[in-house]
Amino acid sequence: MKRSRLRAWAAALAGALALAPLTVLAPPASAAPGDLTVTYSVGDTWTTGWSGQLTITNTSSAPVSAWRIVIQTGSGAGIGSLWNATLSSSGSVHTITPPSWGATVPAGGTYGIGFNGTRTTSTSSTALTSCTVDGLPCDGSGGPQDTQAPSVPTGVTAGTPTSTTVPLSWQASSDNVAVAGYEIVSGGQVVRNVVGTATSGTAGGLQPDTAYTFTVRAYDAAGNRSAASAPVQVRTAAEGGGPGPSEDQRVVGYFTQWGVYDRNYLVNNMVTSGSAERLTHINYAFANISPQGTCFQVNQAGQGDAWADYGRSYTAAQSVDGVGDTWDQALRGNFNQLRELKERYPHLRVNLSIGGWTWSRYLSDAALTPQSRERMVSSCIDMFLRGNLPVIDGAGGPGSAAGVFDGIDLDWEWPASAGADGNIIRPEDRENYTALVAEFRRQLDALSAETGEDYELTAFVPADPEKVELGFEVPELMENFDFITVQGYDYHGGWESRTYHQSNLVLDPDDPGPSLFSGEIAVDAYVDRGADPADLVLGVPFYSRGWTGVPAGPDGDGLFQTATGPAPGRYEPGINDWDVIAAQAGGFTLHRDNTLGTAWLYNGSTFWTYDDAVSMRQKTDWAQRQGMGGVMIWSLDGDDAGGTLIRAIDDALAD
Repeated sequence: MKRSRLRAWAAALAGALALAPLTVLAPPASAAPGDLTVTYSVGDTWTTGWSGQLTITNTSSAPVSAWRIVIQTGSGAGIGSLWNATLSSSGSVHTITPPSWGATVPAGGTYGIGFNGTRTTSTSSTALTSCTVDGLPCDGSGGPQDTQAPSVPTGVTAGTPTSTTVPLSWQASSDNVAVAGYEIVSGGQVVRNVVGTATSGTAGGLQPDTAYTFTVRAYDAAGNRSAASAPVQVRTAAEGGGPGPSEDQRVVGYFTQWGVYDRNYLVNNMVTSGSAERLTHINYAFANISPQGTCFQVNQAGQGDAWADYGRSYTAAQSVDGVGDTWDQALRGNFNQLRELKERYPHLRVNLSIGGWTWSRYLSDAALTPQSRERMVSSCIDMFLRGNLPVIDGAGGPGSAAGVFDGIDLDWEWPASAGADGNIIRPEDRENYTALVAEFRRQLDALSAETGEDYELTAFVPADPEKVELGFEVPELMENFDFITVQGYDYHGGWESRTYHQSNLVLDPDDPGPSLFSGEIAVDAYVDRGADPADLVLGVPFYSRGWTGVPAGPDGDGLFQTATGPAPGRYEPGINDWDVIAAQAGGFTLHRDNTLGTAWLYNGSTFWTYDDAVSMRQKTDWAQRQGMGGVMIWSLDGDDAGGTLIRAIDDALAD
């Protein structure tokens, strides 16, 4: 098994700076002197680099389409890559101009430019030694540099902490020009940078049951900082710290692209429910493969949803960082929110899932030849890991999604076996799947050598031993996967006439068959073929499957009885999210089999195979007893607002 090293992101986030001019250039006709200001802020830092942001603000009453920023980095530092603009560097001097597709700064609005900085040592400065926009100081003074610092923030208070986060709020500072943002400081390090006028922010990436002291300081566009506020002392909660970035206790959650619609499950719900601090991985579902065998956002048939991915604007209340999107951001939507989530929870890895039940149709074609495999893999890596999204309705562009995704999760359902209607299936899919995985690993390793980052490769694989035998060369595959998640659900459902368990850990001795499935059978299908249990993650369902017209049967519980059809579901017949079923459970009798790790609800006519907090803990405990590498959740939007199910998983892992 090829293992990747989880990045040890530094907790410190540097402040915002915009310093004295380097050179003077004539401003373009479309911008008067002082119309534009530029604020520089730093996001994540690591040993060999950091992520930076330049925010152009246009204070005039007319849009500005021509601008020129010149910055200078300090000794041992440079700029490696940049998005939303064009970069020209000469030594430590970097000239930034609009991209080829244009970048107008709207009247009274802003435009953001992101970049990844490089440094020779972890102590090399992330500060800029100078910054000019159209030849004038970036602070907009138009003359001598502003040297007056904002006033000290007052009224700093802490909200209710979690085991890894502390929310803070304060009263606004004042400045002779304008306050550009605030820094939350702990232990001499900036742990949260709040750009703009917001007077609240959350310090993340903290340790459970640990005392912290926080102060807040304000800064302006010229880089002047106030003195620190009065300190606030807080102890993080002891409960629910989560497994953190551990390779032997992974908690993988699928975030569905479409969950932002009827379910109204946003990325920020992972924060408010406490899920984000309990996850180690998020798989974003799904990327689609075109008939030409490449990753795409929207094809000629209108498939894909670029608006949900990176076009939708979120308000401050909806956003992870508490700052609303602007119409001219190149990256909005789920992708931008995931980027903000990673800034808040540095241990999280986010992987892009390809395929799924509906979008595996053309994977057989894409895996057919060495040329088609190279074409598919390079297109997916370029679009999602390099972040070169196509421009759709003003969003996207080269590098716009850089840093959002940390790897690829391959969800081909299923090589050489039937999946969704219309899927292309070939007997040679088995060998071609192995070759496709090897091509992903080859290109991911090449990208790692280029960027210094570690990129994961994982997969979702079936529970049916017959499908495993037909489609998966297990020993060869495990050489290239970091881990795989084994389907632990959908063993039975409303497509069958008889009620069953959908996620039983072992076989029920009374199961009449003919289709006999269990978690044990699924896991053994891989272990018996050479997989290490530690490299397997058990899938668990945050939803229920149900039937209606179910007689009571000899035990009066409706189990193993012939139904008239699937039960009514909110989104489709025979299926409901756990939070929907939990809200209705009062009208049912709860039954449980602790050996099988299952529960079910029955009211005399409707039967739901059911997973609650108790069975989630039983499944997690069982996976640990088998020596497995954690659990995977399909899908996070099925949990309730308090994160009841993921908390049960977290509690079991903590024992």
